[in-house]
Amino acid sequence: MDTFKSFESTLYTVNDQTFVDIAIEVFRFQAVNNPVYRSFIQNLSVDVHAVRSLQDIPFLPISFFKSHTVQSGVWQPEITFTSSGTTGASVSRHALANLEFYQQHSQRCFEYFFGPLSDYHFLALLPSYLERQGSSLIAMMDHFIRQSGSTYSSYYLYQVDKLLQDIEALRSKDSRKIILWGVSFALLDLAEQHAGIDLSHCLVFETGGMKGRRKEITRAELHTILREKLNVTGIFSEYGMTELLSQAYTRGQFLFTCPPWIKIIGRDITDPLSKGLLRETAGINVIDLANYQTISFIETEDLGKVYEDGTFEVLGRMDNSDVRGCNLMIV
Repeated sequence: MDTFKSFESTLYTVNDQTFVDIAIEVFRFQAVNNPVYRSFIQNLSVDVHAVRSLQDIPFLPISFFKSHTVQSGVWQPEITFTSSGTTGASVSRHALANLEFYQQHSQRCFEYFFGPLSDYHFLALLPSYLERQGSSLIAMMDHFIRQSGSTYSSYYLYQVDKLLQDIEALRSKDSRKIILWGVSFALLDLAEQHAGIDLSHCLVFETGGMKGRRKEITRAELHTILREKLNVTGIFSEYGMTELLSQAYTRGQFLFTCPPWIKIIGRDITDPLSKGLLRETAGINVIDLANYQTISFIETEDLGKVYEDGTFEVLGRMDNSDVRGCNLMIV
């Protein structure tokens, strides 16, 4: 655990100049101390000591979280996050040694883009996530609600009338900004069932997910509907998942921006070992340095485009992937 503490102290000093060196250091640690990743690398006949660039690093397919315990080093989990899934489908399991680290780290990710949590009221519309155990999103939102210090920050499971009353009460109450943070199908329900609603004084964050309750649509279609019906100029999005400890965000448009400790790399859809694609549809690989105790190099099942400045967009899911609750599906 001393090694982990040492790494945590340097995690937030990562920048463009140091990212590669730190990522390779993490790779070499995990290649030795993560049994699943070590076997994966050996099967690829990769020489760990020959890896000197991000392009050389093998990325572990995200499906391993469904079938194996992905852990670097020896420690006891304090909590295990689980993904949502359709009935009968296997789910991902991501064990954490320290819940507090995850919550504080999620706060750092948010505040990197949007400033202190105490500047906001967090009104959470997250049915389905609240109705199951093991959601990393709920663990994050619990922390945001507490740290905001607002008596209005809360979950609104099936209390939409109360939600709208509180939003109206906050319209001129103080200088804090209001964030309505919702799963996609719940935001659509709100928009369609309350004609004429005016949320122009709110920031609306969608975290994806139709959960089998509505027809899947593109993110562009979703945002168009929400902008028009909620009377807002833009919709914010969060990119996160059970298997990642960090989050990326949009700022009202479609391009996600990463904090310094995350990097997105596009891979060829037909050849996962071919990496570095830019401005074309590719599989999304994620380097999340905060995943130091599990695996920082993940080959996701998302499709997207990566741009030269490090921003990226999510286009959907690969055709043969399982439905994941936190992502829109249709390209």
